[in-house]
Amino acid sequence: MITKPTSRIEKSIFWLILSALIFIFLQVVFLAITKNYGSEQVCQIGSRCRDLLGIFGGINGFENSVAFVFSLASAVTSVIAIYSLLKNSLFPTKLSIFGLLTIILVFTGWVISGTELTNNRIIGNFLTIVALFSATIWLGLFVFREKKDSLPPRNNWRYVAWTISSLIVIVLGLIVSITDAGRLCVGYPLCNDFNGLEPLGYVALIHRLFTALLFLITLIVLNHTWKYYRSSYLMLISVTAAFTMLIGQIVVGAEQVIRNFPLELVSLHAISATGFLVALVFALIASHYETPTALPEQKTIFNDRGRLKDFYLLNKPIIVLLLLVTTYAGMVVSLGKWPSFALTFWTMLAGALAAGGSSALNQYIDREIDLSMQRTAKRPLPSGRLMPSEALALGAAEIVISFFIYASFVNMLAAVLEMVGMIYYVFLYSLWLKHVTVQNIVIGGGAGAIPPLVGWAAATGSLNIPSFFLFALVFLWTPPHFWALALVRKNDYARAKVPMLPVVNGEKTTRVQIFIYTIQLVILTLIMPLFKLGGSVYLISAIVLGLWLLHTAWRVLTVKGNKVAHKMYRYSSMYLAFIFLALTIDSLL
Repeated sequence: MITKPTSRIEKSIFWLILSALIFIFLQVVFLAITKNYGSEQVCQIGSRCRDLLGIFGGINGFENSVAFVFSLASAVTSVIAIYSLLKNSLFPTKLSIFGLLTIILVFTGWVISGTELTNNRIIGNFLTIVALFSATIWLGLFVFREKKDSLPPRNNWRYVAWTISSLIVIVLGLIVSITDAGRLCVGYPLCNDFNGLEPLGYVALIHRLFTALLFLITLIVLNHTWKYYRSSYLMLISVTAAFTMLIGQIVVGAEQVIRNFPLELVSLHAISATGFLVALVFALIASHYETPTALPEQKTIFNDRGRLKDFYLLNKPIIVLLLLVTTYAGMVVSLGKWPSFALTFWTMLAGALAAGGSSALNQYIDREIDLSMQRTAKRPLPSGRLMPSEALALGAAEIVISFFIYASFVNMLAAVLEMVGMIYYVFLYSLWLKHVTVQNIVIGGGAGAIPPLVGWAAATGSLNIPSFFLFALVFLWTPPHFWALALVRKNDYARAKVPMLPVVNGEKTTRVQIFIYTIQLVILTLIMPLFKLGGSVYLISAIVLGLWLLHTAWRVLTVKGNKVAHKMYRYSSMYLAFIFLALTIDSLL
């Protein structure tokens, strides 16, 4: 096992390392933008680049921003080195760090000595990033050390071979990026025309072929990890993260070639390369210290229907389906017609992965709470059928892949909105709000209201005032829907110490709030046609569905017992699906 940082010094170094990695990450993004759009020659192609660089005060201002962030990264790493030199007794390691930092500081001084980023400066910047990253990870070994009573380091030749092949691909990628060789090999995956192909064009082709080979090697490593390291958080997550980042690199790399290297994809390709490198290094460190199981796990999703079903249940498929309905409705309503098959396919696929991944992470976070609740005790994690590390790795992988799909095949706005929804649901709601306030469902409802915005952005590439009415519709629908369930499962939430409204304020208050929110929801649906959302078909449907839901909410208010509350829970799900269906049909007429 690998120890966690325990002492004050170790924790300080840990946070400094994290800061340095963030600065390195920003440096890669800035450098990718500068490399492709940061010179007068490139910016003369169009106004888009100049508008972007205007944010930083023009081209010189942007390049100064690059140098500034780079200096921050070097400074933070220098502080870490000073800590290590003063507090650690590993002299050979200190000497290595000191040598690396000397190189870093020399390169930094060279880079920030002027604002004109020539090709030599760009090459130096790339090399310095590699040196800075190596020093930071090397310093990380001070924090994560082998326990004295642990077994000797394991034979990790698979991961060493994987690392070597990855570094070859990364070096080839740097050469391709620095020399713009990718523009010489038109087409993907092979060059369209080999006649008269320049030598650098062959370098780009070799890079693509080696990437394909790396993908196969990564698959082998991933399979080995999921068989021998299922209980190891660091091992399973780092290898799975590296695999998903590699998928993102391949997809984005292909799209940037096909679409003539747009800024957002060039930057995302650099980001994914950095993410892959980070995951790779942590996987290599973990493979050295983590102890695999003596025998490989025999049951996989390919030969065990039980495990396949459990992974499927981690995604909460019914909730995913409902969210996809609202996403697709947002697409149709925004366009006023059927979206194309390709756009629909990629948006729905990415939406399903994002929603499913968020649900898996939610079940990972709530695994102990679920164990104390009758409704959720038989889920894959509390029942012990799956390991927590598996749910965490699966959820994170699904979210990352969905982001790459949105960014590559839909648009960046939809990708960013999807990520905002995930952060809202997983971090703001599941980790925080759910446990600290009785208004958890009200505030957290914003997460479930984002899919219609994603659909709208996917279809149009923008948002407007009508799109936020769809957001508000789901936002107001969420409290009466989940409070009805909370009434039925009040004792479960009380045992789990989750401050749901009926637990804290009582059933009577909850029933009143359900009725009030239902009234607000119905009023919203009836005024939407005033803002050109829906016509006569939708309006008639909204009236009928609204009366149905209001009647159910009234019975919740006036009739005691859980039976009518459970009906409200089920009927409200159908209401949301039908109201969005009515919006969709009306938009097509």
